[in-house]
Amino acid sequence: MSRPQPSPAAWVHLPLQRQRPGLTSEAWTQKCGVPQQLNRVVGGQDSTDGEWPWVVSIRKNGTHHCAGSLLTSHWVVTAAHCFKGNLNKLSLFSVLLGAWQLENPGPGAKQVGVAWVLPHPTYSWKEAASADIALVRLKTPILFSERILPICLPDSSVRLPPNTECWIAGWGSIHDGGEDRQTLPLHHPQTLQKLKVPIIDSETCTITEDMLCAGYLEGERDACLGDSGGPLMCKVESSWVLAGIISWGEGCAQRNRPGVYTSLLSHRTWVQRIVQEVQLRGRSRGTADQDPDSAGLSQEVTHGNWAPGLNLPIQDS
Repeated sequence: MSRPQPSPAAWVHLPLQRQRPGLTSEAWTQKCGVPQQLNRVVGGQDSTDGEWPWVVSIRKNGTHHCAGSLLTSHWVVTAAHCFKGNLNKLSLFSVLLGAWQLENPGPGAKQVGVAWVLPHPTYSWKEAASADIALVRLKTPILFSERILPICLPDSSVRLPPNTECWIAGWGSIHDGGEDRQTLPLHHPQTLQKLKVPIIDSETCTITEDMLCAGYLEGERDACLGDSGGPLMCKVESSWVLAGIISWGEGCAQRNRPGVYTSLLSHRTWVQRIVQEVQLRGRSRGTADQDPDSAGLSQEVTHGNWAPGLNLPIQDS
């Protein structure tokens, strides 16, 4: 299926403006990837309130559609396939942040509209395609709190060898426990689920270079419908980094069919070109520019106030 193209009138060429610290309130006083603990994942368990404060619910027509991860006060990253056929229908979408239970988000939760979506330019919109990653610009910047915090991206020193233990989280379908392996919507009150998953070597999974494989070959535990776009999170020193984005799999928790994730180790530089404020492995703003993988960025991107322009969709009204 060919990639859907919006009409010419739906696009405008905009420069990328580097956000100044003063525009993001407490954005730079809080390190990424460090939860402030408060006292559809098949085979998973309930998370605790505030345990994963960067996990967001991307909603379509008011219903949970995909998950995503908060990178800065303005930007969320998710799977590109979550917006297949809908790039011209962004008014249907919103982002719910700070929610632990979808049916009881709580007073700290915030719902924000979507200004525009930037799928990776090489994504083909086909099932199981590489570069399944998209950046979502929020209509209004979000204020960080105990329940709303950003996650880090891995810097160039991060390695994820086989058996590295990471975590996934989401509000997707769960297993009904029967032999027919049926999946059911997450039960009331739709509490965020979490699951520890080990990294599996790419040869076992036969995946492309920009993908990661994680999960259990015996099945029973995996990401499932509604978890798409959510994070694969790995602990690096004292911070959580976004290692991957839940992308695709054959069925849910099927034997010898572990989950496949879009690797942020492969797409970090693309994200940095657009979201210069993203923090790497818990570093504060400013040190991220020293990442060796940023060497190819222009002087304007890494140090100036303006970056080269991009063709971005006009804010959907």
